[in-house]
Amino acid sequence: MTSTASRLAKVRARLDLPTLRRASGLLDGRHRSIFSGHGQDFDDQVEYHPGDDVSDIDWKSSARAGTPIIRRFVRESNLSVVLVIDTGRNMGATAPSGATKSSIALFAADIVAYLARSRGDLVALLAGDTERMHQLPARAGTEHMELLLRTVERAFSVEAPPSDLGRLLGRALTLFTRRSLMVVLTDEARPGPEHEDALRRLRTKHEVMVISVADALPTTLGIGPTADVDTGADLPAFLRDDKALHREAEAAVEARKAEVRAMLRRRGVEAVTVTSEDDLVDQLIDLLRRQRRVARR
Repeated sequence: MTSTASRLAKVRARLDLPTLRRASGLLDGRHRSIFSGHGQDFDDQVEYHPGDDVSDIDWKSSARAGTPIIRRFVRESNLSVVLVIDTGRNMGATAPSGATKSSIALFAADIVAYLARSRGDLVALLAGDTERMHQLPARAGTEHMELLLRTVERAFSVEAPPSDLGRLLGRALTLFTRRSLMVVLTDEARPGPEHEDALRRLRTKHEVMVISVADALPTTLGIGPTADVDTGADLPAFLRDDKALHREAEAAVEARKAEVRAMLRRRGVEAVTVTSEDDLVDQLIDLLRRQRRVARR
């Protein structure tokens, strides 16, 4: 069942204003457009036209040219954000917090859409799995954001087809030509080594950051039975309580994370792994901060 209530309103109710301002500010500084005015970076000089701000006139240049010349500046323009969302059935599995991974991924999409809406930015959607593909063009405004978020919400299901992140990244490469901020939402097992070439190619055209939602280890004490989303089978109780097996599982997960982190660093992609909705906001702000530094290099 999907909710008919405004997802953007729910985000605003859950987050305090200083947090939203801080996160929104981290989206600044990526795309710039020409305008005349003060307080921005100087770009060039153009002939004065009626209606221009007379305080922008460069009098020395005007004297040399014999006609009024104004200084032209650059400022930030609307940022284009692309939400690339894995809707495979693995996203219906359980996160360490006990929530479904899809609910955490959807909350991340809620926050990104809310921040973009408040800034007047454009947001596009590319979501899918092995069989389905949902696409919405880059637009701004509340109505578009709500439609985008409801589309994602409906796509998440444990009955969904398997994930295919490679298919999504390949489609993103051909679909979006304007340089954008690509926000990839997937699960902890992705992106993998098989996605490195697609990420390399995507990174040459866009800024890319990855939000992965962690899996709950079925051997974690107190988490209770967790069913495999592919088979529906539960891990037997005697294995769930096996401490040695739990240590081995933790080691395997850490090794996989290290491999993925190394691959993403090679490709200049900032990433974060989240475990719950509670830690998502701080993790997302940290990710935006790191991504901003990358964008300025």
